[in-house]
Amino acid sequence: MQNTHLGRTGLTVSRLCLGTMNFGKDTTPADSHAILDRSLEMGINFIDTADVYGGKRGEGLTERIVGDWFGLGGGRRDRVVLATKVFGQMGDGPNDRGCSAYHIRAACDASLQRLKTDRIDLYQMHHIDRTTPWEEVWQAMDHLVAQGKVLYVGSSNFAGWHIASACQTARERHALGLVSEQSKYSLACRTVELEVLPACRHYGVGVIPWSPLDGGLLGGVFGTDTGKRRASDHMRTRVAALKPQLERWEAFCTRRGEQPADVALAWLLHQPAVTAPIIGPRTMDQLAASARALAITLDAAALTELDAIWPGPGNVAPEAYAW
Repeated sequence: MQNTHLGRTGLTVSRLCLGTMNFGKDTTPADSHAILDRSLEMGINFIDTADVYGGKRGEGLTERIVGDWFGLGGGRRDRVVLATKVFGQMGDGPNDRGCSAYHIRAACDASLQRLKTDRIDLYQMHHIDRTTPWEEVWQAMDHLVAQGKVLYVGSSNFAGWHIASACQTARERHALGLVSEQSKYSLACRTVELEVLPACRHYGVGVIPWSPLDGGLLGGVFGTDTGKRRASDHMRTRVAALKPQLERWEAFCTRRGEQPADVALAWLLHQPAVTAPIIGPRTMDQLAASARALAITLDAAALTELDAIWPGPGNVAPEAYAW
């Protein structure tokens, strides 16, 4: 397993991050624990979860599954960098969501209890809260850091402007501020290259892409084992609309003797701002297959060909759309 630093910090994380969104929803607790164990054996030390994962609102089922795994002992907790999130609706009350100081502190304590741990290594705001001022957000986060309940703070689904605002306000408070941003990013979804990635590079914020296969679109949709990926009406519509691109994409992968999912991950690993794409295996086989991406090298010619198949915005903002 390859490792890197998380953004500008001294924290070392694996180049693949294990996403747990499927735990409890599509993957049983026993199978989830087996995937977690195997991830450790593979050298993956970066685990991402969220309080809202797992299905029924307010239960925090996925966090509970991860916490039960920590409870099995064997030094599991101290061998991983644990990331979870705050923002989503966790109850029926008006303060059971968002990033107010009230909810941040209550949600953190609830996550710690479910995860059976004394600290969250990376506490991420799951979405921008446009109703809460940054001074309030950082007051709450700084308090959790001072208590030792949180080590680092990250964001998810932020715009470049949000990242800049958050980082500048933290600087004014002489705080570390954001160290990571989780964004939807893949060959088929490159909007973040306009402003989010430049903002992250400027402030030393590590990028953790989610949906690296764009919901399965980049995982191979014309092979023999694509039933689930093409099952929904939404996916069938997307495949039909993007058929020429997808055919060129899968032909590109076939010429190299690689699986499309592995090449899609490898492409992200070749992007300078990216710390670790999030893989979300439902099965052990899917987990094992993900490691192949680390061994795939894409030279300049290959990257240029992929840009032609899946063009991004062409440049950062504003040059992408102005002089």
